[in-house]
Amino acid sequence: MQITLSKKIHVAMIMDGNGRWATGRGLPRAAGHRAGVNTVRRIVEAAPEQGVGVLTLYAFSSDNWGRPKAEVAMLMALLSRYLRCKTPRLLRSGVRVSVIGRRDRLSAGLAAAIERIERETACGDRLRLRIALDYSARDAILAAARCATWDGITREDFAALVMGEPGLPAVDLLIRAGGEKRLSDFLLWESAYAELWFTERLWPDFGIGDLVAALADFRARNRRFGLLPAAAA
Repeated sequence: MQITLSKKIHVAMIMDGNGRWATGRGLPRAAGHRAGVNTVRRIVEAAPEQGVGVLTLYAFSSDNWGRPKAEVAMLMALLSRYLRCKTPRLLRSGVRVSVIGRRDRLSAGLAAAIERIERETACGDRLRLRIALDYSARDAILAAARCATWDGITREDFAALVMGEPGLPAVDLLIRAGGEKRLSDFLLWESAYAELWFTERLWPDFGIGDLVAALADFRARNRRFGLLPAAAA
């Protein structure tokens, strides 16, 4: 399905710092991840009012499988619970959910929950919420290259293969919480001309005010896409 969001922007978020947030409070890391889910809820609810049409969240990278098995199991259970419990709220809010990344390494229950929420929210037209799960941008580009076998393929054609569908806009603004300043294999193709905004705020503490500040900074920037400013052209 092709979507048109010419007046909306695509915001991507790296949700970093849940474990450090919990450790700093003497809590188990699981408490930080649960607090991070609450932040997701706040940001998803606020995003449409701030002019965001597509919101892509980095929930679990392909490299995260290397974390302790107990933590990975907890993260997957938390995500599965979120998808099951939040469907009615997302439906009422006009949010369309899709999950990007591999699914062959997910449990049958989680894969079923993903299929269900994608199916039930397919008509949402207020916000496109994309959740990156078992995701690697390099793997996505590699998979697209393997499929791009026809002559005369255009950049737009290849972008549709990388992103999974035609018409999806590139990332306008990439926000990373938690103090780190790197992309960590997240949306490398889509973020070719994204504006980057980093904050020391750990993800559980990231609030609507932080989103507003990031968007205000974004809208004050002069996006030239390799061209000269109009006055110098």
